[in-house]
Amino acid sequence: MTNETKLPPRQFGRSAIAIFIGFLAVVVLSLGTDQLMHSLDIYPPWGQPMNETSDNLLALTYRCVYGALGSYLAAKFAPRNPMRHALILGGIGFVLSLLGALATIPLKLGPAWYPISLVVTALPCAWLGGALQRKGQTTPR
Repeated sequence: MTNETKLPPRQFGRSAIAIFIGFLAVVVLSLGTDQLMHSLDIYPPWGQPMNETSDNLLALTYRCVYGALGSYLAAKFAPRNPMRHALILGGIGFVLSLLGALATIPLKLGPAWYPISLVVTALPCAWLGGALQRKGQTTPR
């Protein structure tokens, strides 16, 4: 018997749930932190451009952390192939960030480098989350 035959059968539902858990974590944490930053007057009010480099670097930093955390969760709850699940979530983040960049850069809501950075960091952050989950894994999958 090979190692592959010992793996559980593919379970699309569990895979979708694992990816959804990771996605939900990223969205809730990102938007919650955004709201907190606006409420504390660290960021300008909603709807006003955010042009300060420090504000954008702060947002990029916590979004990278949350992206890695979401991918970690997707990998942790994956029925098999945890890194694949982390990278699928990263791919979703890449596509959504790309669409967001294309939509927001012309609106001049802040510096163009910020949404571009979200696109560029989506997959590396996802890989990091998957790698951290693999490192912390106690039993092989």
